[in-house]
Amino acid sequence: ARKQSDFPAFAPHLETLLGIAREKADRWGYREEPYDALLEGYERVTSTAAVAALFDRIAPSLKTIAAAAVENSRHHSVTLPAGPYPVAAQQKLNERIAEAIGFDFTAGRIDTTTHPFCTTLGPRDVRLTTRYDESDFTSSLFGVLHEAGHGLYELGLPADDFGLPSGSSVSLGIHESQSRLWENHVGRSGEFWEVWYPEAVAAFPQLAGFPLESFLRHIRRAEFSPIRVEADEATYDMHILLRFSLERRLVSGSLAVKDVPEAWNAAFSDLFGFTPPDDRHGCLQDIHWSMGGLGYFATYSLGNLNSAQLMAAAKADPAVASAFAKADYAPLLSWLRNAVHSKGATLDPADLMESATGKPPSPEDYLAHLRARYCQDSQ
Repeated sequence: ARKQSDFPAFAPHLETLLGIAREKADRWGYREEPYDALLEGYERVTSTAAVAALFDRIAPSLKTIAAAAVENSRHHSVTLPAGPYPVAAQQKLNERIAEAIGFDFTAGRIDTTTHPFCTTLGPRDVRLTTRYDESDFTSSLFGVLHEAGHGLYELGLPADDFGLPSGSSVSLGIHESQSRLWENHVGRSGEFWEVWYPEAVAAFPQLAGFPLESFLRHIRRAEFSPIRVEADEATYDMHILLRFSLERRLVSGSLAVKDVPEAWNAAFSDLFGFTPPDDRHGCLQDIHWSMGGLGYFATYSLGNLNSAQLMAAAKADPAVASAFAKADYAPLLSWLRNAVHSKGATLDPADLMESATGKPPSPEDYLAHLRARYCQDSQ
């Protein structure tokens, strides 16, 4: 159906999956609406109403930030020097960077796949995967940083309690906060590349005449794309807001399956200012609905918000901030180990965030991060 952009072929299967999801919600129980149960399957003690209120609160700011970021990128357009960027050189650089941020290669490894992921096989066996593009080495690198963030969390959980709540991750929103923190707050920072860009130039000689400032613009470029997995940091969350809203309506029955393409395109146009060219680039693009993953999408944005709040709290520690400025991430990892990883699932996500940062979960640090990085002419 996706390949042929044929939503009617997928529709009866989505009807079946929705029926199963509603039955699961009924059997599990819920407080206010069936979507509560589906959401809580991924994010403990989180209500649909609370997430909806949060997303409604940040939506206007996200649209403003995204528009400014896209315009800024258009005004300061750059092109990465042409490849090839050999896979072997990418692998070597990626492994050095993963080790530098704290990933333990005696307890894990990096392999190749079609879509990056992290999987845990045991308390001291965490596998990372990435994919390679010889026209842009940053694709594999940011895949490694993202998955290494997941891996560092898994390796930081109490190993003696493996399989128990105290030795398990607490939620996808917290797990995603770890991957996004290392991918975006560390990996797209100027401090990181002040140290690592010379290493990249040594690995890829075509970068020699490409200034660091231009490289930073390349890895922070923002553009409106119909495809979620190709979206940049500045526009990504608008994709999640759209999916959360439509899923909630589908589960409640206020949106009929047959009307999904029209509803998708209308919501997308309102957020992004244009309509996807077809359903393959619209409502058929994700794997989540076909795998029964209703309720999953919101955790991506919750992870983004959590990552910024954790990063701000960590850098309030002078030792972390001083080391961060020199691309030394041992104090940051130590802070995360103590504040997040060591707690396992002994605290609910909101309580964990308050314990770690001193305040309840809030979008303010995330919005401030996006404005500082994407809405200044100098960025």
